[in-house]
Amino acid sequence: MNNRFCQIIIFVLLAIQSLKAQTTNSYDLYSLGSTGGIISENRTISPLTDDGVKSVQLSAQQGDGVAWLKDILFSNGIIELDIRGKNLVQQSFVGIAFHGMKKDSLEAIYFRPFNFNSTDSTRKSHAVEYVFHPDFPWERLRKENPGIYEKGIDPAPKPDYWFHVKIVVHYPEIKVYVNNSLTPSLTVQELNSRQEGKIGLWVGNNSGGDFANLKISH
Repeated sequence: MNNRFCQIIIFVLLAIQSLKAQTTNSYDLYSLGSTGGIISENRTISPLTDDGVKSVQLSAQQGDGVAWLKDILFSNGIIELDIRGKNLVQQSFVGIAFHGMKKDSLEAIYFRPFNFNSTDSTRKSHAVEYVFHPDFPWERLRKENPGIYEKGIDPAPKPDYWFHVKIVVHYPEIKVYVNNSLTPSLTVQELNSRQEGKIGLWVGNNSGGDFANLKISH
């Protein structure tokens, strides 16, 4: 058996081992929202069927809100889901929280749908954002590191429609893909040293949001 053949065998075995190590779970948010499988902070959760999509809706009110998946911890992996916000300026902030402890202690990737198709180039560049609360909110990141932790999305989704999100967390790097694009819309280095915590649906001040088809790969 020559060295080349041995290298191929080793590569195949490692690939199989890697596939076995990754587990993917799908979550029916509609059912979880009906049976207490989601625990909310500062929001009301309502199961929703709209446009043929079974989802869960978080209410709009002042302050940030999170709907945590009960008894689920997340460290590294891939988060995929469908999200729908609204084309209302400063009233639609929708995303995913992870490595969380509580509403005010978490990392999040979130979107501003009202900026997706803005004709203002500055607003358009503020479409997807990374934050780490409480130490690094968007205001501080934009002031101290402009254009690093928030980016535009190309091609931009329609602001009132469902869009698909894939978030790849491989500490310390995070990549965000939108609508099955092969190119990440956002790539950042995490600002949080905590590598495990709760995972949940996140909405910002005065914002509600709709969420469906959640999958988590560990």
